[in-house]
Amino acid sequence: MSTRTNVAPSTLPVDLVDGGVVVQYLDGRETFYNGVPEPVEETVTSPPGKEVHVLVTDPDGVEGVMTYVNDRNTHEDILEATGVGRVMLEAQDEEELFPGVTVETAGYAVDVTADFETVDGRVFVFAEDELSEHAYELVAPSAAENAAGNESVDGTEGPDESNDNGVP
Repeated sequence: MSTRTNVAPSTLPVDLVDGGVVVQYLDGRETFYNGVPEPVEETVTSPPGKEVHVLVTDPDGVEGVMTYVNDRNTHEDILEATGVGRVMLEAQDEEELFPGVTVETAGYAVDVTADFETVDGRVFVFAEDELSEHAYELVAPSAAENAAGNESVDGTEGPDESNDNGVP
């Protein structure tokens, strides 16, 4: 297995849509993170063994930087072509991904923390594998109560109750 290195992310277009988050790569492809991110105050711990992707957007959520944490599968050339960054952490290691956003290893899990006195935007964490996908949005403590169930990912009112699939 070849050694993997850190790769700096590029700014990418982001679209916060009903039902998830779309990130457009520099090569024109898109990825869709399914599910309205669950609001979590300041720190999220990923389920153990999941691939962790951290997206930090501007305040409006129209562009951002995406970083994979401890991704050992994607070659540097692919990351550079797509604009996705990567950070490799050792056991009990911590790194600042973006001003106010840090990642830290926690056994087989990853902790992602946002300091909202520093972060001027939105912070999303996606943890996934072949079996499941988890989507979180880190929020300031006072914002967590307001965000839970009151807004969709794009900032509009919650889902239309008349639609049984939860998408307005």
